[in-house]
Amino acid sequence: MSADPVHVPDESLRADDPSGHDPVLIKEVLNAIFDRHDPPHIVVDCTLGRAGHSTAIAERLARNPERPAHTPRPTLVGLDCDPRNLQFARDRLAPFIDGPQAGSVDVRLFHANFAQLDEVLDELKLPYVDAILADLGVSTNQIFDSQYGMAFSIDGPLDMRLDPRSTLTADKVINTWAESDIANALYDLADERLSRRIARKVAEARRIAPISTTRRLAEIVRTCFPPRRGHERAIDPATRTFMALRILVNSENQNLAALLDIAPGRLAQDGRLAVISFHSAEDRQVKQAFRSRSSDALGQHDTTNFQTLTRKPIEPTPEEAARNPRARSAKLRVLRRLRHGAP
Repeated sequence: MSADPVHVPDESLRADDPSGHDPVLIKEVLNAIFDRHDPPHIVVDCTLGRAGHSTAIAERLARNPERPAHTPRPTLVGLDCDPRNLQFARDRLAPFIDGPQAGSVDVRLFHANFAQLDEVLDELKLPYVDAILADLGVSTNQIFDSQYGMAFSIDGPLDMRLDPRSTLTADKVINTWAESDIANALYDLADERLSRRIARKVAEARRIAPISTTRRLAEIVRTCFPPRRGHERAIDPATRTFMALRILVNSENQNLAALLDIAPGRLAQDGRLAVISFHSAEDRQVKQAFRSRSSDALGQHDTTNFQTLTRKPIEPTPEEAARNPRARSAKLRVLRRLRHGAP
């Protein structure tokens, strides 16, 4: 297992971006959703974030010249577990909700995790949809806002929750979990080779005083690493610890597994599931889930209902990577439901 240095503060990130997030692979996502025989009518953005992808999707849905005039207006469903990003997205999508383009697209937004996709679609009485998008990246605003406690370079409360309804925080893990459990989490979730040493240092430090801020935790972790000679480290020593805690607190692996299990079954014929991952463990999870359903993998073209459209993941162009450094590790994979395998 390898853990890539992603979702961490980087001076090259666009912290001054007014949206707080620069959507990655936007052209490729639109191609995956709209490049099909029949234009999509119902699209779900499972990770609404700051509505970068959703705004572009809504614009395409609104101006689709191939939709017959008598058909119902297209629907955009958005989910996000972060209520602050959800409100930002609502404001950004206001032209389609109650503004000048309100009649062109039916926008329905929900405070929900994408693991709750079934519940949301059932509430809307939408058994099948034409496209589902999940961008697994953390928004730039979430990284740089100290209130989330995601960053080790910005002092803030040791929280890391994206959904304030969750009860588990990084503070609780660091200050109440057994030393062995902390070590196992760091190793299993971020491949931290010094996990036992870090857990031991944490246990020693919390006996003196609770570890309640990101800065103090980062300082403790850094003491576990010997000094480098000759050149600086490629990544901060605290990177993997913070990454593991964020994955753990937000149940990222379990929620992604739930989405990959649920979403294919909610696709209509020729429907597309597009997932953008940002580190190798996520990408491997998506790849394996798609492969387990794909006709290419099973060799059963006459019985399976799905086809992987991306034998290799789609990655950003050099131009996008230079413009938006956080996109450098992004990988897009797309699964299609075959026409003979869906209602």
